[in-house]
Amino acid sequence: MPSRPVVTCFLRTDGEILLLCRSDGVGSSPGRWGGVAGHVADDGDPTAPDRDPETAARAEIAEATGLEHAVTLASRGEPFSVADGTDDWLVHPFLFDCDSRAVRTNAETAETAWVQPPEILRRETVPRLWTAYDRVRPRVATVREDRTHGSSWLSVRALEVLRDEAAAVVEGHRDDCETVERPSDDWDGLAALARSLRDARPSMAVLANRINRTMLAASDGRSPATVETAAGRAVEQVCAADREAARAAAEALPARIATLSRSGTVQETLHEAAPEAVLVAESRPGREGIGVAEALAASTDVTLTTDAALAFELDDWDAGAVLVGADRILPDGRLVNKVGTRGAVLSAAAADCEVFVVAASDKIAPEDGYDLEPRSRAEVYDGAADVAVTNPTFDVTPADPVTAVLTEQGRLDPAEIQAVAAAHREWQAWDDG
Repeated sequence: MPSRPVVTCFLRTDGEILLLCRSDGVGSSPGRWGGVAGHVADDGDPTAPDRDPETAARAEIAEATGLEHAVTLASRGEPFSVADGTDDWLVHPFLFDCDSRAVRTNAETAETAWVQPPEILRRETVPRLWTAYDRVRPRVATVREDRTHGSSWLSVRALEVLRDEAAAVVEGHRDDCETVERPSDDWDGLAALARSLRDARPSMAVLANRINRTMLAASDGRSPATVETAAGRAVEQVCAADREAARAAAEALPARIATLSRSGTVQETLHEAAPEAVLVAESRPGREGIGVAEALAASTDVTLTTDAALAFELDDWDAGAVLVGADRILPDGRLVNKVGTRGAVLSAAAADCEVFVVAASDKIAPEDGYDLEPRSRAEVYDGAADVAVTNPTFDVTPADPVTAVLTEQGRLDPAEIQAVAAAHREWQAWDDG
């Protein structure tokens, strides 16, 4: 009998995933924990051809949780076969980011729990649930290659990689981890992984700071168990810090706000502030601003403009403030952020418009250096003329035009930024020598 195709979906928010305990009324694995699961075939019409697996995944999410409008596909893994008694399944794994925890279950679910993924290894689950998660979980490449999400989002993914790899060592489930990221199953192997994550995006101070703080916390025990514990706690702490920074910034904002690029903290701030109107620059290259505009359109009046027109629109549109995130705040207060930020900030100053930077304090770099992450010249010019091409991902904005840097610690003045940078230098001690 050929394998029957099924989907297993993990919904993720704040570094946790949703597990569902299967009720006694289901036909397989009652009483065991799993993700959102179901057949690829349309159960409502047995004569219909199989659905596309992603279509089936979204339909199962709707039926099992009611969260279909709250999810965004993050990762899709290669299918694999699972034998369970007399049944043979072909599992298609999916990972979705989810912006709600308001689960509405059906009769197939007895209980739900939002947990950090290593909990899969410690519960009675459906067969090979960790393998399904392993095929969609974040990797070093996720952090290194993503050009869509902001640095805070990527720093959480980096901590998840470190946590999950350490947990797999602690629980001895190496066989279920088909592609490990660590060179060995001890402190040295996890330390090497931490360095790879820390160095994956040199422009993003928050990534290095959060990895350094986690490894410093784990260095007393210097074991996989201490790394897992420290990384799990760090995920909880940094998600809370990002939310608190957004809440603090929301209180300072006027009714009409301009922004650019994509920052999770900026989007959370705008959600908290509920402004009257938002002006969004499209943010080339990548055009992340378009997704931001689409996400805001249901709740506020949104105007999308070109990067080149932003300087004029700030004045003509009557913006009260420019709000930007940060990939790196240098000790002297200069800002490294998506290219176009410098022009937006200097234009804001010319238009007598306030400028607010919202970021967790972990974005403050311990040193002055930065990397602008040059992109392909072909994105700008692929002709035959002898011209030099520059295509940076980031630019550097002077500190003077910035009205305030708003963090979970409140407004930081220049002296406070320098003090935070000094504290972040101390977190590097775990890797000394």
